[in-house]
Amino acid sequence: GVTVRGRFAVVGGGIAGVTCAEKLAAEFPSDDIFLMTASPVIKAVTNFKQVSKTLEEFDVEEQPSSLLEKRYPNIRVIQSGVKHLKSDEHKIYTEDGTEYIYEKLCLCAGAKPKLIVEGNPYVLGIRDTDSAQAFQKNLAQAERIVVVGNGGIALELVYEIQGCEVIWAIKDKAIGNTFFDAGAAEFLLPKLSAESRETPIKCKRTKYTVEGREKKGRPTGASDKLGSALGPDWHEGLQLKGTKEFSYKVHIELLCEVKKIHLQQEFIQLQRTSLTFPKGEKNVEADEVLWPVYVELTNGKIYGCDFIVSATGVVPNVEPFLDGNNFSVAEDGGLKVDKHMQTSLPDVYAAGDICTAAWEPSPVWHQMRLWTQARQMGWYAAKCMAADALGQSIDMDFSFELFAHITKFFNYKVVVLGKYNAQGLGSDHELMLRCTKGHEYVKVVMQNGRMMGAVLIGETDLEETFENLILNQMDLSAYGEDLLNPDIDIEDYFD
Repeated sequence: GVTVRGRFAVVGGGIAGVTCAEKLAAEFPSDDIFLMTASPVIKAVTNFKQVSKTLEEFDVEEQPSSLLEKRYPNIRVIQSGVKHLKSDEHKIYTEDGTEYIYEKLCLCAGAKPKLIVEGNPYVLGIRDTDSAQAFQKNLAQAERIVVVGNGGIALELVYEIQGCEVIWAIKDKAIGNTFFDAGAAEFLLPKLSAESRETPIKCKRTKYTVEGREKKGRPTGASDKLGSALGPDWHEGLQLKGTKEFSYKVHIELLCEVKKIHLQQEFIQLQRTSLTFPKGEKNVEADEVLWPVYVELTNGKIYGCDFIVSATGVVPNVEPFLDGNNFSVAEDGGLKVDKHMQTSLPDVYAAGDICTAAWEPSPVWHQMRLWTQARQMGWYAAKCMAADALGQSIDMDFSFELFAHITKFFNYKVVVLGKYNAQGLGSDHELMLRCTKGHEYVKVVMQNGRMMGAVLIGETDLEETFENLILNQMDLSAYGEDLLNPDIDIEDYFD
């Protein structure tokens, strides 16, 4: 094989890898930066806007790698997957048989969708909003699909789907738990049904304490760590219908997971009954139609469908790098990185979905595998590699001070800040809520009079104020309920 030497190598053509390579190329214009990727296209950040101190907006665009090489003549894109890493020798081998010797390496190989089953042609994995849109095209022929998963992606998907029955299997007791609590889910629900848009109702502003943990009956699984359940009275001011029958085309099966998937032949041999699409609460009719594939849920029900969409999160793509290298790997499968994005191995860094932040985080930051964090981590990893190569010291990047993410759901602007779902706060917190149905939803998470997180749906114009309040941890007890009073211009207080 051929041997090539380079100062910096980056693996992965996604947002983290491309951002890292671009930053290194700009810092070291006379050095070659190798970017290794199995795909002919790379993902580039376009239309970048810094919305506030910590919030950023950008588009993600697939581009031929030649465009990247035009922008940065010292980036060499190697279109080949990585076969093996020999970290002790600072060598990386690509599938095409070339051996690269690097000084510093950054692994940005991303993550794969966590599929309910591997290798089943009827199970499609979806892991981000653009694959959700691409998937929309595959939907043309489908009459019924089953969606599994309860994050933002599943929510987005169900909203996008038209003219097709959707059975939506959710392991929690409310939709969208990763991005939202039950309140935000209920605020968004009317969008899922085809009813006429009602006039906005002012929801009363209320304080909620967290519902007691004394119900010993329910197992405390990982889902409990994610966020807080709202108290039993949370929907009083919302006058909303239950989640069960919110749309004639979407049926939700709560508190269940997929037990088994049967192909048509297997299902026939089982001699069990599958169900028609429920038309009302008590409906359990046997289905006469034969479907390509059947889903058996842990609640005992079986539904036939055209295919199954698995929107159940991701698994870091560490496989090609582990063999013969003594990486510290986190519980979620990611490569552990310290506050300089360094793995446990010398001169090997990692950024984006493949890595797991193993430093002591700021009290209002947490890792989520999102494009925004992939971009921030890729950029910061390059800064750290550069500083290290030049023997300089570097401070933690400001973007890790506060978790901040801006996105769109159901055509609403959605901003999440800090511990927006009371992640890790236990029951020691309270929630304050203000909502106008069909217009805006504002939730803040308070602890000891300080704002720890917020969810803003709609055009609230509160993001910068709340960002500052969370960052400066000012004691807000004196404002009480007025903190969310729409008639008081909160910004006047905090200039």
